Amino acid sequence: MTRTMWDSSVGKKTVMAVSGLIMLSYLVVHMLGNLKIFFGPGDFNHYAHWLRTLGEPFLHYEWALWIIRVVLVAAVVAHAVSAYQLSRRGIKARPTRYVHKKPRADYATRTMRWGGVILALFIVWHILDLTTGTVHSGGFQSGHPYQNVIDTFSTWYGNVVYIVAVLALGLHVRHGFWSAAQTLGAGSRTRDRALKASADVLALLLTAGFIAVPVGVMTGVVS
Repeated sequence: MTRTMWDSSVGKKTVMAVSGLIMLSYLVVHMLGNLKIFFGPGDFNHYAHWLRTLGEPFLHYEWALWIIRVVLVAAVVAHAVSAYQLSRRGIKARPTRYVHKKPRADYATRTMRWGGVILALFIVWHILDLTTGTVHSGGFQSGHPYQNVIDTFSTWYGNVVYIVAVLALGLHVRHGFWSAAQTLGAGSRTRDRALKASADVLALLLTAGFIAVPVGVMTGVVS
């Protein structure tokens, strides 16, 4: 039954919706945690340490963090594979282009597709920058996340990469949240306007919240 559901377009859309909402929940929490940087290095570094001790003594050091990472990786892979397979299925279903296009639908599809690619590349860069320190500028300091963030956003390319990715995220969330609601049956004629407004507000808050950090470093508010 599980395989039958996965093979269907409805099943793939459901997987996309659920995995998308899992990632969205993480993003909201991650954004709120990022904003602690405005309270100084003590608070921000303490928060980063708390993430690694979450669940102790029941869980060992960093176990909870690794559980979160595994769930997120599974969600990202499921989301990407579903999106790719649905896209290929859609292309096969219409091998020739329509004479009359639907500009809105085409724009939304292109935005989601390229936004997803940009976000996937950004995730890799973000991990190599602030988790492993592989591409980090200024000398990565393990256990000093506040200084590492300052280093990243003290370079022009660090700001450009991050802000472009966040703008892509905002567009992705704006369309994806509403689509997920439709897929999971939450949409209706009476609720569509409220859902679209919620998607707009959520996308705006996430975009502003994430961009606030590099802007804070660039303007000297965070230093």
